This record gives sequence, structure tokens and C-alpha cells, in this order.
Amino acid sequence: MADVAQAPKQRRRGWFAIPRNRKDAVWFVALALPNLVLIGLFTYRPLIMNIRFSLLNWTLGSATAIEIGLDNYVRWFTSGDAGIVLTTTAIFAVATVGGSMALGLLVALALNQKVRGRTIARATVFAPYVLSGVGVGLVWLFIFDPIYGLLAWVLRTFGAESPRWFNDPQLSLAMVIIVYIWKNLGYCAVVYLAGLQGMNSDLVEAAQIDGAGPFKRFWYLTLPLLSPTTFFLTITTILSSLQAFDLIKIMTPTSTGTRVLIYEAYVQGFLAYQRAGYSAAISVILFVILLVLTVVQITVAERRVHYA
Repeated sequence: MADVAQAPKQRRRGWFAIPRNRKDAVWFVALALPNLVLIGLFTYRPLIMNIRFSLLNWTLGSATAIEIGLDNYVRWFTSGDAGIVLTTTAIFAVATVGGSMALGLLVALALNQKVRGRTIARATVFAPYVLSGVGVGLVWLFIFDPIYGLLAWVLRTFGAESPRWFNDPQLSLAMVIIVYIWKNLGYCAVVYLAGLQGMNSDLVEAAQIDGAGPFKRFWYLTLPLLSPTTFFLTITTILSSLQAFDLIKIMTPTSTGTRVLIYEAYVQGFLAYQRAGYSAAISVILFVILLVLTVVQITVAERRVHYA
């Protein structure tokens, strides 16, 4: 009888004899390794190479480069353009992130109502987000054109003259901010709408029974319950706005009022100057800013998030 009982154990060979935790580890490596290799090749390898290039005095297309250490960083921070570019980047990021999230929340509250045609309205609001930035920029160029644009025609109808959006640095920055908010408004609205639909309806009904009005319910109940959604949107929209390039390139290619960090790296590396090492240093500075902002949000802002 003992031999019969031990027979099944003796027949376990190969893969079936491996403990379950080791099987899980093998499956994890087999499934994750291709993705890790691709991330390493197309994300971390270019990042490391860019850091390397930022330490060189290298003209784009040149076969030779000179090691200069941190001189590119020192040159940029001591230049007169650094303060202007950082200020423009901060204004653009704060305005676009704040505007997209605030208006997105208001639109989400409206789309959360049970009214006819809300499905079409939701699709219409989200549609600009999936459109090409180049196409959106070209359409809005026509709208803002001070002579032939749609906005100029509307203003002339009321006896007013259209501002010179492209010539004034402040107006050009405001123009790009308006278009960027319009394009990304749908993304924030859809994410906030998902958060609203995932809220516990019992809490809302209890607040109504206790006599809380719409404003109090929104301020003391809806906003705290949406804090995880707000936290997620804050991170994603900041990262997106600091990397906004296509709209700026299409709408204001020559304006000094829209020289944000990522566009400044493009100008220095690929347009008139072709200073590849200097451009790489600006890109590294942008990467450090993104990294610091993300870490600060995760470690500090998340403390105010209510997941319950």
C-alpha cells in the first residue's frame, strides 16, 4: 500500500515538479522581459545618451565633439533666456492644467445629468482630445487670423477690431493656452465623469436627507470623493502640458512668447543654432523638472487624497 501511495509522487517530472512560486517567477520573466527590453532600448537608452550628449560641445551633424562637462548647463542658467523660458513654461503649465481641470470638472458635472442626448454630448466633448495636434493648430490658426479669421469676422460684426494674436508675445501665449485647454478639456471631463459615476450614491442621498444644499454637497462631499481622480489628473496633465510641442510649433513658430522648455530645446538643436549638446542639456533640465514634480506630487499631494 505504501508503494501505491508513493506512485503519483514519483511520476511528477519536469515542469510539474517545479514549486508554484518558481513557476510564477518564470511566467513573470517570460511575459515581462520583452516589454522591459523595449522600454530599455527606446526609453532609458535614449535618456542616458541624451545625458551624455549634454556634456559635449557638439554641433548637429558634426563628426567630432568636445567634452566640456557641465558648461552647457552653466551657460544656459546664466543666459538671459533661462528666466524667460522658465517663466513662460510655468505660466503655460499652470494655466493649461488649471483651466483644463476646472472646466473639465464643470463639464463632467453637466454630462453626469440624466438628460436626452448626453451620449452624443460626451463623444463631442471628448473628440478634440483624440484629434491631431497639427490639424487642431491649423484650424485654430484660421480662427485667430486677424484679417481673414472667423474670430475677426465676429468682432467686426460688433464693430471691434481683432487683436494681433501672432505679433504680441503675450497674446500669442494666451492664444496657445486657449487652444490647448480646448483640446484637452474632453480628457479631464471624461476622467472626472468616471469618478462621478463611481461615487457612492448612498452618501449623496444621506447628505440630501440631512438638508445639505447643492453647493455644500459639492464642496464637502463631491470634491473630497473626487480627490483620487484629481490627483491622477494633476500628474498626467502636468506631464502632458510640459511636453506640449505640436500646437506651439504649428501656431507660433517664430513667437518669443511661447518659448517653453521643450520648444527651446528644439530651437537650439534643430533650427538656427544646431547646438545639439546645448539642446540636450535643456532636455535634461526638463526631465529633472518633470521627475521632481512627479515625486513631490506622489509624496506630498497624495496625503490629501481620500480613497475611501
